[in-house]
Amino acid sequence: MSDNKGSAYGTPASDTSFRRNYDLDEYAQKAKVRETAEKEESKARYEAKMAGKKYYKPMTGDETHTRARRDIIDLEANVGKTTLVPAGAGQGKRGRGAGFYCGACDLTFKDNMQWVEHINSMQHLRNVGETGEVRKATAEDVHQRIVEVWERLQNQKKESTTTLKERLELREEEAAKEREARRLKKQEELAKKKAEREAAEKVKVEYGDDVRIEGEHDEDDMMAAMGITGFGTSKKK
Repeated sequence: MSDNKGSAYGTPASDTSFRRNYDLDEYAQKAKVRETAEKEESKARYEAKMAGKKYYKPMTGDETHTRARRDIIDLEANVGKTTLVPAGAGQGKRGRGAGFYCGACDLTFKDNMQWVEHINSMQHLRNVGETGEVRKATAEDVHQRIVEVWERLQNQKKESTTTLKERLELREEEAAKEREARRLKKQEELAKKKAEREAAEKVKVEYGDDVRIEGEHDEDDMMAAMGITGFGTSKKK
């Protein structure tokens, strides 16, 4: 019996051949880059502290302007629920613990006041990729915002309806809006056709019958292309 160990496919194998092989040089380079970044951040934090300022993450140029929140902060979503938190996962505010957790900053807050203050802070805005500056709104932006708020209120009104009568009234309102939209669209189409017809008539009046109107002589052109100059008559003279 042979002592050579091999896999089922005939290739050499050992007791640890199933383990993944890591590129030590690659991971050493990654560790070096991470340590350099941590040293630079520590230095910047120390300089900001000595200058009496607060340290913020430096911007990379890919940040966007800060915008108003579109969603309502639900502070009562976890009321009455039980959450399992690993022991020692968080130290102070750092890490995930029991309370309001911010994944972008890796911080946990025990009460809603601290949580709201944090998500409005410059530290959180920088970590989520915002500059902390608000872009000046134009008239079009204001109009769009009003439309969004109105649509949201209408959707909330529809969701709150419970009785059959209210649902029928909403359906009737939607049907009336659809009819009005179809009526306006039909009026626009009729006005467009009328304008085209008037323009064609105007050209005829100004230039006479020699002017070719699109679609008017299609039958004559087809007969000429087929070599038919005209149809004779069986009527005897």
